[in-house]
This record gives sequence, C-alpha cells and structure tokens, in this order.
Amino acid sequence: MLSLITGLVFIGFFAFQTVEEKASLCQILGSPEFPMLSKEGDVMIGGAFSIHSKITSPSLVFTEKPKRLRCSSVNLREFRFAQTMIFAIEEINKNSSLLRNVSIGYRIYDNCGSTLSSMRAVMALINGDEWMLGKSCSGQSAVHAIIGESESSSTIVLSQTTGPFKIPVISHSATCECLSSRTEYPSFFRTIASDFYQSRALAQLVKHFGWTWVGAVNSDSDYGNNGMAIFLAAAQEEGVCVEYRERFHRAEPEKLLKVVDVIRKSTARVIVGFLAHVEMNNLLEQLSLHNITGRQFIGVEAWITADSLVTPTSFAVLGGSLGFAVQKANISGMEDFLVKGFWETEFQCKEANQDSMINTTFCKENQDLMELIDYDDDVAELRYSSNIYKAVYAVAYSLHNILKCSNIQGCDKKVHVTHRQVVESLKQVNFTIKNGDRVWFDSTGATAARYEVVNWQHGPDGSVQFIPVGYYDASLPPGQRFVLKTEAIVWPGGSKELPVSVCSVSCHPGTHKVLQKGKPVCCYDCMPCAEGEISNTTDSNDCKKCPGEYWSNQNRDACILKNVEFLSFTEFMGKIIVFFTFFGVLLNLIVAALFLIKKDTPLIKANNSELSFLLLISLTLCFLCSLTFIGQPSEWSCMLRHTAFGITFVLCISCILGKTIVVLMAFKATLPGSNVMRWFGPIQQRLSVLAFTLIQVLICILWLTINPPFPYKNMNHYKEKIILECALGSPVGFWAVLGYIGLLAMLCFVLAFLARKLPDNFNEAKFITFSMLIFCAVWLTFIPAYVSSPGKFTVAVEIFAILASSYGLLFCIFAPKCYIIVIKPELNTKKHLMGKIQSK
Repeated sequence: MLSLITGLVFIGFFAFQTVEEKASLCQILGSPEFPMLSKEGDVMIGGAFSIHSKITSPSLVFTEKPKRLRCSSVNLREFRFAQTMIFAIEEINKNSSLLRNVSIGYRIYDNCGSTLSSMRAVMALINGDEWMLGKSCSGQSAVHAIIGESESSSTIVLSQTTGPFKIPVISHSATCECLSSRTEYPSFFRTIASDFYQSRALAQLVKHFGWTWVGAVNSDSDYGNNGMAIFLAAAQEEGVCVEYRERFHRAEPEKLLKVVDVIRKSTARVIVGFLAHVEMNNLLEQLSLHNITGRQFIGVEAWITADSLVTPTSFAVLGGSLGFAVQKANISGMEDFLVKGFWETEFQCKEANQDSMINTTFCKENQDLMELIDYDDDVAELRYSSNIYKAVYAVAYSLHNILKCSNIQGCDKKVHVTHRQVVESLKQVNFTIKNGDRVWFDSTGATAARYEVVNWQHGPDGSVQFIPVGYYDASLPPGQRFVLKTEAIVWPGGSKELPVSVCSVSCHPGTHKVLQKGKPVCCYDCMPCAEGEISNTTDSNDCKKCPGEYWSNQNRDACILKNVEFLSFTEFMGKIIVFFTFFGVLLNLIVAALFLIKKDTPLIKANNSELSFLLLISLTLCFLCSLTFIGQPSEWSCMLRHTAFGITFVLCISCILGKTIVVLMAFKATLPGSNVMRWFGPIQQRLSVLAFTLIQVLICILWLTINPPFPYKNMNHYKEKIILECALGSPVGFWAVLGYIGLLAMLCFVLAFLARKLPDNFNEAKFITFSMLIFCAVWLTFIPAYVSSPGKFTVAVEIFAILASSYGLLFCIFAPKCYIIVIKPELNTKKHLMGKIQSK
C-alpha cells in the first residue's frame, strides 16, 4: 500500500516534460505544496506534524483538476510540537556558541493526520515550492533534516520516501520497533525509545499487580501491531494470559463496534490499549456511549497524557488508568514562548485591528488557530515537546560539527553540507540540553528508554490530572528499572483497593493448578495435593513429595516429621502386656514358693524337683523376656530381645524334655534287668539341659556375629508414619532360632505322647503332651500372624505368642500339681502315687 502511494505521488509530483522545440526542463506537475509555517535561513530544517486531525477529501470525478485537501479540527498537542520546534530554532539562532554565524530556517507542514497528505508534505520538503528548477532535477533538497512525524505509520512513509535520498528524519514520538532496522531505515533517528522497551514494561506492569487475565486492543497500524506483538510475547513470558486481542483502524467504524462488544462481554477487568490517540479517542467515545465503565485501562505514551481525551464523560471510562508517559518538558523559557512569544513574532494575525490582516491568505486559512491565542491550560503538561527540542538541537550540533564552527571564527559557510554528512554526524552527537538531559543515539538511532508511570486522577478542583506514580528506566540494572508508589495510585471508581483480573482465583498453598481443557494456562482448577505431597507457594503448578521421614500436614502446605510408632510402655496395649507379664512372673513365684514349701512331699519328689525349679526359673525368664520387645528399639535391645527369647525358651523346653525322658526312663527301669537310670541320672539330666541350651546359644552367637538384628525405620507399611522396629538382620538366623525351639518342642511332644499311657496315678507325661500341643499350636499360629501383621502389631503378636505359650506351659504342667498340693493334699502320698490306693 505504501509503495503504491509513493508511486502515485511521484507520478503526480514529478515528471520530465519533454518539449519538442525546447530543451528538457525539471518542472512540478500540479500545484506546489506550501508550508504552513516557514522562515528562511542559511540551513533549513523541515517539520511534519498533524496540526489538524481531520481531512476532507475532494471529489475525484476525473473531469476537472482536484481541489486542495481541506483540513479541520485543530490538534492542540501537534500544534504545540510545531511551536516547540520554532522555539528551539529561535533559541539556537540567538546562541552565540552554537552555529554562531549561521541562521536556521524552517518549513513546517501540516499533514492533517492523513497518510496521503503526509506524502504531499514529504515531497514538498524534498523538492521545495519552486515551480521550475531548470534543466536538472538532481539539486539539493529544500531541507537538511526533517523533524517528525508523530505517528509511526506516517513516519514510516516519511522515512521510506526520504531514505533513498539519505535525508535524516528525527521523530519525537514514533516508537514502532520496526523503525529500528538500520537496513530499511538507515537515516532514521528518534528522540524517544523504541516500543520494544515500552511493550515489555507493560507486561511487567501487568504482572506486578497480579493481573493474569487481560484484554488487548491495538491500532491496526504498524505502531499498534508491532507494539502489541512485542507485548503479547512478553506477557506470555510473564505468565499473563490474554482473553482477547482486537484491532481496528480509525477509518473502520464497524470494527470499532465489534471491539466495544467484545469488551462489554469479556470477563477481563484490565485492558491494555496499544492505540494511537486518534483510535483511543474513537474507542473512548463508543465506550462512553455504551456506558462501559469500571475497566482498568493500561495505556501507552501515545494517549495516556493526551489532553484531547479529557472530556466531561471520559473520566468515567478512563479514571484510574495507568500508563507510560514521556517525561515533562521542563525547559525554561518555552512556556512563555508558546503562550506569548510565538503569537507576537511568528504568527502575525494577532493585532487588534485585524481589518488589514484578516484578508491575507494565511490568516484566512488558519483562522481556527487564532482561537488558541492566550490558551495555556495544556502547557504545564507538555511532554513530547522536550523530544522535539532535543531533535532540533541534535541537528544543530551535527551541523555545527560539519561546518567546523568555533566560538572565535564562527562557521565555515563555504562547506557544502550533504544529507549523508548530517546522518553520519547525528550518529556521533552527544550533548546535554539546559535542563540536564543528555542526548545521544544508540545503534538503532533511538535514545534510552525512560518513562514516567502516570495515573488518571481527579485534582482538588475536580480537573483530570496525570499524576506520576513511578518510573521505568531501561538504562538501569535489572531489578532497579521499575519503581512504583502503589499507595499513590487511585483505581477506577476512585477506589484504593487493587482491582482483580484473573481467569481463576489463586490456588492457595496446599493445592496445585490443573489446567482447564481447551482454555489458556491462566484458567485452571485448584486441586488439593495428595497425601505426602505439599505446595508451599501460591499458584503452584505441581506438588512436591515430602522427603522419606516427612509427611504432609493437614493443610498440605508443609512437610512435618512423621510420627514414629513403636510399642511403648505408656500406651494401653503396652500396659496390658506388662500386666500379664508380671502376673505370669507372680504365678511362677507362687508356684515356686509352694514347691519350695512342699519340696519333701512325695508329689514334688516324684516329679523331679530339680528340673521343676529350673523349669519355673526358665518360665519366669520367658515371661520377662517379653518386656524387651516393648519400648523404642535400639541396637542393644534388638539383639537382646531375640536372643533372650530364643535361649530362655530352649532352656524351658529342654527342662520339659528332660522331665519327659525321666518319665520314660523311670518306667523302663522298673523292668527286670534294666539299668537305664544309671545312664540318665541327675548329672546326665543337667548336662542334657545344658547341651540343648548351648546349641541355641551357639546359633544366637553366629546370628549376632554374622548379621545381627538392628533398629529399622519401616516406612513401607504406612505412608504417614514410621514404624520403628527391629529388623531381623539375617532371616536365616531368626528362623533357625525358631526352628530349633520347634524341633525340641516336637521331640518333647512325641516322647510325651509315647509316655502318656504308662501306669501311674500321676503320670506327668499326659500334662507335658497337652502343654506341648498348646505350645506348638501357638507358635504355628504365630508364623502367619507374624508375617501378616503390620507395624507395632508384629511385635504384639510375638509377645502374645511368648506369653500364651508361657502361660500354657505353666498351667498345663504345674496347675495339676498345685491342685493336689493345695486342694487335695490327701492325694499327695506315696501309696497313691504308686497306684496302690484307688483315686476317687
């Protein structure tokens, strides 16, 4: 489109007119374009501004020459730009140290906010307004540099047109990142930063306030599209989601209505508006008309401080808006010039007696500007004016260097200044203006990115004010670039409470985000962390597993040490076990005392009192060894509990086995010629018990030497707690100990079973058989129960087996004897025991 416009304008403005009878002449075809404001000088600077914002196109009937474009609706801000340019030039002309003997002139054109009119202005700046130049069309341009334009799209047209001629263009507010290409725009400069910084700063600003769900609207132009593209990429990096992205051009009212409808239906409360001030004004009108308020607008430098947007109804829509703005001008003398000096010296239509002046063409065509005489309400808020001031001075300093100016001799006017020289000199300029700002251009032709963060607020008098609430400086180190005074911000509706704009509420610690299917990443559900997992930050993407010895708390936001569980003396089960243990010991002591008192009675003598007392001692130890299984396992307690259990039970079974053998041998000895009791007397009985026990001792020593039991934190049975238990170390050793006890028990059971029907009124073999049957049943039941019981119940099962088998042995072997001794003492006689007296 731009190429087409450029071609058409070139065709309309230039031609080589061949005259058959005369030499070729370089002549303008059509009417020359005259500047709105101009002044001659030794060097010339051009200016292009949208002093009027509306244009009326003539009818194109192709039967007559089109009339000139008519402009209307003064754009006060752009008019101030033109005034500032004149102020800077006049200031330099009065400066004896800068271009001492060289005067600067200017030619300022009004492009009326139209790309077509902008092209006409560009061609006029290149060619001048002479009707005919003679035989050559390759003469010097009418200006050495051009200041402008304000909008990126018009600046692109300007730069692309002047680029082949190497005419430097310095823009004060064209921020499109596309203009940073030195390949496409080698002679373009700007006294404002590229949108690359502003767009990224917008994303950081949105993220700073936690707005992760925003709408985006931009001008359908190079400025809006490029800036929004950078913002969207930066927003994605910052984790900000865009609900919608709409664009429209100032000449597309249908699209604008669609944008308004999208905004009305959206759920995002924050809108990023990357719009030129004309598009923003159009959008504002429609939002006010449809009464769409309460949205938080985030603006760019193009409109956030535009006075044209301040209307009686605009604050209802834009009140509380935040955005980036160029810093205020703060240039001494400029306000006086804009309000008074300009009208007195440059604009000669101010006289009270206007009868003679009003008839001039200039005054007639610019009568609408006369309404601005003495108007100063906007002067205090001028911002871009400082950029124009810097641009003019940049051209002046570059010319100063080219003309080799000095304070004594002045400048060498004989030097022929070319556009290429001005371009190269602009790349080297580095100076400080009178307000202290340093001016220089980077490799892309732009200056450092410095913005004020401004907030739309009501002043004390009810007027709309743009209050600075922070700043952004890209030249500072990361982390120091953004400074915000949040407490000074007034939000939409005059609220002091930060607006919320999220697709989904934040996930609190203890939960994590689960994306909603088919929606952006900012739309999610909050799901609680699973057991054993936590999230200790807001909006966590996933949950972290707690380390092995830790477990999640009830809120799932912290890992706490797992409860360590073991069978303790203080818990109910431990107390029950301790009671039955000491009760068993007490019974043993009572039986022992009873046997000691009645040791001389036939019943005690007949049942091998020595083995009986040893059996009672071993049973006491069996009861007491159950206590080693209670309490927090330690290295010594783990080794003690299993070995003590194994040795005491073997000692107990060995005694019972000895008693069984004694019964068998005693009846064998009654046979004629038998002498077996000589081979199994008291000494042999003691040795047999000792031998059987030593075998178990040897097994335990091997077990403890090779791979002993040790304390172990079992985290497999329960995820939420640690079972502190004794690991077997060597399972072979453990089952060898149990197996040996079982072998002796089975042997004892078999022998006792064989001796159960031997003649005697009190045959102890019957009770031994029954006790071994109970013992074997208990321990056979123990094996599956032990393997399948979890945690501390494993220990409880083992203690139960110990106590049950101990009580079984105690009651089956000693209860019948105690019954006779205490209840039936008449049966405790030798005759009865020998079977000579029939029992009743």
